Amino acid sequence: MALDAAHSGFATTIAALRIRSWKLGAGQAMEVLDQFSEDDFTHIVDDRADVHVSSCDGRFYLGYFPNGRPGGADEDWVTGEGWVIVVTGTANVPGYRMAFGMDTPAEIVAGVVSRILSTSRPL
Repeated sequence: MALDAAHSGFATTIAALRIRSWKLGAGQAMEVLDQFSEDDFTHIVDDRADVHVSSCDGRFYLGYFPNGRPGGADEDWVTGEGWVIVVTGTANVPGYRMAFGMDTPAEIVAGVVSRILSTSRPL
């Protein structure tokens, strides 16, 4: 087998790679926070300017940490968390927790929050 040095390496075109533009950057937190009515949710802004939102029944929690979630050196699992969403389960069904990095676009988090809120129903 002869090697053709004139055409060595990887050859393709931009069209073949289907290069895309992706949403990047933190965006505007209000795209997420504006989804919570004051009638159904409690809003707290603490001394670090972190925002905490919880449902009146206490089963939904959203934390927004624009400078990263606080934690000590022995708590590496909080490193880089910008958003935390928790829905508490019941005696029969476990709840869930999601975390997103500080640079996750707010539009993405807003979409997740919108979907979660659309599944809740008053009892």
